[in-house]
Amino acid sequence: MNLVYKVNDRPKIGQLIVFAFQQLLAILAATIAVPAITNNTVVATFGEGARMMSQSAALFGAGVGTIVYLLFTRFKSPVFLGSSFAFLPSMAAAFTGAATAQATVNMGFAGLIIGAGMAGLVYVVIAAIVKISGVKWINKLMPPVVIGPTVSIIGLGLSGNAISDALHGAANNGSAYVMSPVAWVSFACAMVTLLTVIYCSIRGKKIMKLIPFIIGIVVGYLVAVLFTLIGRWTGNEELKVINLAAFENMKWVPDFTFVDGFKGFKEVSLEYIATLAVAYIPVAFVVFAEHIADHKNLSSIIGQDLLEKPGLHNTLLGDGVGSIAGAIFGGCPNTTYGESVGCVAITGNASVLTILVTALMAIGFSFIGPFVTFLSTIPNSVMGGVCITLYGFIAVSGLKMLQPVDMNDNRNLFTASVILIAGIGGMALKIGSVTLTAIAVALILGMLVNVMFMLFDKKDLKKSQK
Repeated sequence: MNLVYKVNDRPKIGQLIVFAFQQLLAILAATIAVPAITNNTVVATFGEGARMMSQSAALFGAGVGTIVYLLFTRFKSPVFLGSSFAFLPSMAAAFTGAATAQATVNMGFAGLIIGAGMAGLVYVVIAAIVKISGVKWINKLMPPVVIGPTVSIIGLGLSGNAISDALHGAANNGSAYVMSPVAWVSFACAMVTLLTVIYCSIRGKKIMKLIPFIIGIVVGYLVAVLFTLIGRWTGNEELKVINLAAFENMKWVPDFTFVDGFKGFKEVSLEYIATLAVAYIPVAFVVFAEHIADHKNLSSIIGQDLLEKPGLHNTLLGDGVGSIAGAIFGGCPNTTYGESVGCVAITGNASVLTILVTALMAIGFSFIGPFVTFLSTIPNSVMGGVCITLYGFIAVSGLKMLQPVDMNDNRNLFTASVILIAGIGGMALKIGSVTLTAIAVALILGMLVNVMFMLFDKKDLKKSQK
């Protein structure tokens, strides 16, 4: 695609700060959601008052993890690393395993660090294999007809989250969303945000075209503020779409995982380590497949094969070591974010310097409690309006990868069809304590079909030679 700023370009300092803030807004909601969700497990397991994971620390860990990733990739890959949703069950297992062993919550935090270390080690091992064997076998195993539909279902798989956020407060009866007054307010905020982003991206002049998400979120937030103020004046609770109560219990300084995690190491047993290994290591292999899909997608956007330069082994090392760093500080293993890739695609800003400043900004803002809390009060509906475009661009990017593929060839048609239906249909499989995501299952099935056709081609070639 036509990029406004290429990977090595350096925007002016003022623009750079604004671009970095936009990236931060794009990844913020998901990054701080992971510790919030895991805290539900902490409360359910250890009761109210238990030591909780810090959202500010997760933001700090994401910033550090991104810098680690940039260093390993030699500042060639413009993507932000944030808290990984794939490891949510693993993180929950760290706390429930500690409770089963009748240990303190500190052992659970130690488990977060140990588990992330195990997952990171998987990446290091795979990186070593890739370094020795190269990436040609990966390109054969996952050609555009395999990786394109897989990238599409990453976006399509997230689409449900965007819609449920945009219709926050509506009840889903399985066939449709049943709208309530709250849902209509959410819908209005989401549509204002969405249309603002679209207008700025298409009709905006100069800087407006490069920061459509900031403008969209600001406009959507102002509309939400208006509804909330009307709700306070009239006493109508259904109009209060901004949660002002979040400021009551905000933390001014990040509560890093290692503070209590290192205290819990003395309680760790071999049985607990085995529990963590089963919870974390298989998930790392699943995320590896998504890692390749994300980098293939980003490669198509920036016009440079990241699997070749800086090399898949370097992106894997950056992701793996970055995950360990994220867990040490915030408890959450990190992964490359589709929201970040979508932001690059829509704005045309692939400057890796923007990502570096975003990481530094995440670290700095994590120490400003009121600011992090303010960002967390951005309504779901506003972020839903933004994510409709972000996730949609991921899906479309995958479809664009299919452009050079001959879809009149039934081999390609069947391969793409299997991936799309398995992914969109939600073919997630739970095998023992391990859950294979729908994306992972779809990719595996697509590779199997592709390998089958490759074997057929070799067999036909041998017959023709005879």
